[in-house]
Amino acid sequence: MTASDHPTITGLSTAVYRFPTRQPEADGTLEWDATTAVTVTLTAGDRTGLGWTYSCPAAATLTRDTLAGTVRGRDAHDITGGWSAMHQACRNLGTRGLVSHAISAVDIAWWDLKAQLLGVPLTTLLGRCRTEVPIYGSGGFTSLSDIQLAEQIEAWQEAGCTAMKIKIGESWGTRITRDLARIEWLRALAGSRTQLMVDANGGYRIGDARRVGTALDELGVTWFEEPVSSDDTAGLALLRSTLRCDIAAGEYAADLYDVRALLPVVDCLQLDATRCGGYSGWLRGAALAQAQNLDISAHCAPSLHAFVAAAVPNLRHVEWFIDHARLEPLLVDGVPEVYDGALHPDDTTFGHGMTLRDDAEKWCAA
Repeated sequence: MTASDHPTITGLSTAVYRFPTRQPEADGTLEWDATTAVTVTLTAGDRTGLGWTYSCPAAATLTRDTLAGTVRGRDAHDITGGWSAMHQACRNLGTRGLVSHAISAVDIAWWDLKAQLLGVPLTTLLGRCRTEVPIYGSGGFTSLSDIQLAEQIEAWQEAGCTAMKIKIGESWGTRITRDLARIEWLRALAGSRTQLMVDANGGYRIGDARRVGTALDELGVTWFEEPVSSDDTAGLALLRSTLRCDIAAGEYAADLYDVRALLPVVDCLQLDATRCGGYSGWLRGAALAQAQNLDISAHCAPSLHAFVAAAVPNLRHVEWFIDHARLEPLLVDGVPEVYDGALHPDDTTFGHGMTLRDDAEKWCAA
């Protein structure tokens, strides 16, 4: 075995891209007018792996200042050891929040790099168990007019989505009448065969969440995401025992301790590879959920999740979030195709096959 059989990582670089939304957007607890993507590229030999997270510019700074020194010089095949080393290097910073975002982007790039070095598609390296990955349409911001919501629903229908999710819990749960009216509008436009899903982003207090959930059951809604804060595991447990619709949470889970706390109180665990430690953290969380006979659902970042979601048997779906579905083709070439209600990850190229677009520089912020 020669030295070339064990290439080392020689380069790490980051960039920040800011994509303005078409109009200001809001959910139950937050407003925004842009989405920021932080990219990481890793180099070993003549191969470069690409990953990214949705975060803020500080994630890029943290990656360069704290993680780069840990990553450079490591065996490019040793993702597990590298992940542990990054986690340990951030001990005094705390390993959630921005740290988890940064580790996630590096880990995703590392998996892409390793697959390229081995000369295999990323789906092969991860262990593909499905040829297509089901999606659901997501967006439906509380700031949208009825006409704007109808336009989003039409786009989801054109993509073949048979499940659709809108935001509720408007103004920290103080506009329940409008929340319910928007769900009825979703039902009218989406049709009786479409699964209805809602996301309150933790905007309700427990009593209001229970009352809204009862109304959701009557309206045939099947998914109630973060009816209360995901930190309120007792509240999630109470609602899960009271309501028929599935209780979902997990998009903020940063590690296996977060996942373990949520497993007893949700019907479907959400995981976000751009927040939970990359593909490595996502696969570990999915395995824990499977051990409890729970489905998992990938939160946002559809182009990145297409590959890892194809590798787990207990997948329910991937969130085809409208902001990310719009910006990812502006950021990279080679995004997975979407049709017939599913993502179709490329299995004809080495790695995940996505590369930064030449004209992405117009969105570069740092």
